[in-house]
Parts: sequence; C-alpha cells; structure tokens
Amino acid sequence: MSAALKPSDPGPVDLNTASAAAAALRSFWRLADAWKLSVAEQTTLLGVGRTTLYQWKQGKPGPLDRHVLERLSYLFGIYAALQILLPVPERADEWIRKANAAPLFAGRSALDRMMGGQVADLFVVRQYLDAQRGGKA
Repeated sequence: MSAALKPSDPGPVDLNTASAAAAALRSFWRLADAWKLSVAEQTTLLGVGRTTLYQWKQGKPGPLDRHVLERLSYLFGIYAALQILLPVPERADEWIRKANAAPLFAGRSALDRMMGGQVADLFVVRQYLDAQRGGKA
C-alpha cells in the first residue's frame, strides 16, 4: 500500500476569467522584466495599446481575448524553449536581443523578428526554437 497522495484533477481552466487573465499577465510581467522589454515592445508583442497595457499593470485585466491569449502562449513557449536550450538564465534572456545568423533572422535578433507585430512573427520564432531543441511546434 502506498502512502503517496495522488494530485486531484482541478478540471478544465476557464481562461475567460479575470483571475486567469491576472495570472497570465503576472507571468508576462516576469518575462518582460527578464527580457528587459520596453513599454513599446510589450504593447507590440501583446498586440494591445498603451492604455490597455497600463490598465493591466494597475491590476485591472478583465478577461483576455483569444488573440492576446495566443500571443501569450507563443511568448511563454519561446521563454520555456530558451530555458531548455540555454540553461543559464542570463544567457537565455539575452538571446532574444542578440544578432542571429539563422536564415529566419537574417542577422537580426529574434526580438527584431517578433516586433513585426504579427502573431505569425511569434509563431516562427517559437517554431524555430522548438526545432532547435528537437521538439515539434
């Protein structure tokens, strides 16, 4: 007989709640600090305006729309892939700003590519990193 407890299944998470939005944004603020993102970079990566960003920073997120959730998903995936590929946190965080000779980046940084403002820009960076670590997007 095992004395180990099995974790309970909390069921599906409702992403359309203010509490889920607050949790996702707390993770994004930590990512933004680690990557040293400016306000302009944060708004472009999230696909929102400055007013919305400042409301969120004041703790008034409300539910996030699916476009923001998709962007956050890619950003969190990029962050996680970098932590796997470059296990020294400082190197992982600096990588997004370093020039990259891979054809996808054409000598520019991953952040430059992501700053194109389209969800596809985030997707291709995520896909590139997943391929580098041998995973699938």
